[in-house]
Amino acid sequence: MVTKYAHSPEDIDHYNTDQMRQEFLMEKIFNPGDILLTYTYNDRMIFGGVTPVTQPLEIILDKDLGVDYFLQRRELGFINVGGQGIVTIDGDRQTIEPHDGYYVGMGTKHVCFESVDQVHPAKFYVVSTPAHKTYPTKKLAYKDSIAMPMGDQEHMNKRTIHKYIDASIMDTCQLQMGYTVLEPGNSWNTMPAHTHARRMETYLYLEFGSADTRVSHFMGTPENTKHIWLEPEQAVVNPSYSIHCGVGTTNYAFIWAMCGENQTYDDMDAVDMHDLR
Repeated sequence: MVTKYAHSPEDIDHYNTDQMRQEFLMEKIFNPGDILLTYTYNDRMIFGGVTPVTQPLEIILDKDLGVDYFLQRRELGFINVGGQGIVTIDGDRQTIEPHDGYYVGMGTKHVCFESVDQVHPAKFYVVSTPAHKTYPTKKLAYKDSIAMPMGDQEHMNKRTIHKYIDASIMDTCQLQMGYTVLEPGNSWNTMPAHTHARRMETYLYLEFGSADTRVSHFMGTPENTKHIWLEPEQAVVNPSYSIHCGVGTTNYAFIWAMCGENQTYDDMDAVDMHDLR
C-alpha cells in the first residue's frame, strides 16, 4: 500500500507535471494476481485494485492500520470492472457479475476475492473509508443502481450517473460510490465544474473508446487549475478544495468515490465558468 499525503492549495501551486503526478495519480490499479492500494491522508480513504487470477486474494492491513483486521473500524465498497468474479464475505459466497458492486459494513472480518475465469479475470475496484457504526452488508447490482441522465450533446457532456452507494437508498457511515458513463460523441464530465469542501473524491478512469484515448483531468482551485493526463484504468485523488472534471479524446467511463463531512450528494459549490483559470 502506497501512502499519499494531503497538500494545501499553496503547495500544489509550485508543483511541476512530475510532482502533480507523483502526489495525486495512481498510475497502476490492476495487476494480475495482486492487490494494489493507495492510502490518502485526504479523509483517510484507501482505494485501489484487487485482481485475482488463479488464487483468491484478501486485503490484510491489520499492522498498517493498527487494528486486528482490515474492516475493524472501516467500511468497504467495490465495483467489478472485469470478468465474472466471486466474493466470499465472512463465509457468504456470492457471484459478482461485471459492473456489479457491493457495500461491506464495518466489523466484517474476511472479504475474499476470486475470478471465475483466469483468462478473463475479475477486476475489483475497492474503496474503504473510516467508519463508526456497522451498517448492513449489501450486494449492489448494476441493474438496480440509481441511473441519473445528465448533460446534453450540445455541451458534449451527455452521460448517465449510476449511483451504487448513496445515502438516499441505504445507510453508510460516509462512503459514497458510483459509476458514470459518457455517451458516444461526448467527452466532458462534471462540467460546469464544482467543488465540495465537505468531501474529497477519487476518480478511476476506464472503458476508453480506443487504446489511444486519453483523458485530461483538471484539479486545483478554480482560479488556479492544474491538469493530469490519464491512461485507461488510472485513478486520481481530488482534495476537497479542488475542482474535479475531465475531457477525453473520445467517450469513456469513470468510477467516483467520496467521503468526508456529509453524505448530501447535491451539497456542492458551483464554479462560474468565468472564474476558471
